[in-house]
Amino acid sequence: MIYETMTMQGALASIMSGKDLTRDEARSVMGIIMSGEATSAQIGAVITALRMKGETKDEITGFAESMREHSNRVIAKQEGLLDTCGTGGSGIHKFNISTASAMIASAAGVRVAKHGNRAMSGKAGSADVLEALGVNITLSAEQAANCLESIGICFMFAQLYHPSLKHATGPRREIGIRTIFNMLGPLTNPAGADRQLLGLYDRTRTETVAEVLGELGLKRAMVVSSHDGLDEISISAPTQISELQDGVVRTYDITPEAIGLSMCSLSEVIGGDASVNAQIIRRIFNGEERGAYREIVLANAGACIYVGGAAASLRDGVDIASAVIDSGRAAEKLSKLIETTGEVAHVS
Repeated sequence: MIYETMTMQGALASIMSGKDLTRDEARSVMGIIMSGEATSAQIGAVITALRMKGETKDEITGFAESMREHSNRVIAKQEGLLDTCGTGGSGIHKFNISTASAMIASAAGVRVAKHGNRAMSGKAGSADVLEALGVNITLSAEQAANCLESIGICFMFAQLYHPSLKHATGPRREIGIRTIFNMLGPLTNPAGADRQLLGLYDRTRTETVAEVLGELGLKRAMVVSSHDGLDEISISAPTQISELQDGVVRTYDITPEAIGLSMCSLSEVIGGDASVNAQIIRRIFNGEERGAYREIVLANAGACIYVGGAAASLRDGVDIASAVIDSGRAAEKLSKLIETTGEVAHVS
């Protein structure tokens, strides 16, 4: 087979000549990177060349499949399991919307296996803000599975589940540009979640990434990217959504008004460091925040609830998310996550 003899030099030569890698070839190249057999120069050259050519569905899928093969896995029932991991990289320092949305979706009855990392481009990643909230983020795969089984939600800290990524860390940092690796984190959920709300920094790629999710076996997903540059569903502009359902991808725009929310200024959802963002989330969950912070979380939590199968439409999902917050269930879910992760770690 071609992919069995694909080398980094061969891959680079193909890409530089304008040829696309097959899915198997991409999987083979990523395998070389993950195993530590590629040099930093080779890794930097290949991912830069891919970026310049434009990564295809097969290339992204092959890279993601290999990364999944090299990851530590959480053994859990995958059906009806949601992730809210996005790419980040929007350059807009909003607070941790997808993390708050994950907890609200869980409180609404959706099983959630949240995958995330520390900040790469913003001031606080999901791992940073959960840590600031008091959640133990360093659970092993077995501990995370126990947490998910116990309270319907767990967090999987990417650094603990993808140790082979260390081989690409140096080249990525040194070249300092967005590459295929920016898209791979959200495509490699360690628990094999079959549903996802995925925020993407590049509006031109939503359909491709949604198709990749389908290739990776997801049943339902929304890949979202707003017209004002957010890798979230925005309340400041229309948002482009590529929705995967029953193997078909449909792309459309929504506005805040269409899902029952008010239009707000983008400046009203800007966050800060992990401590500041944790305070914002607590205010939302405690009912103290009624403005733009709450509104944008409702938009994204509503999408999570819809994709998770607990709402008939996105607008219904927004209404359910609002009721979950107002009833205190979101705050209770956060308290349970803090308590359970502490207990699980202590017992183990």
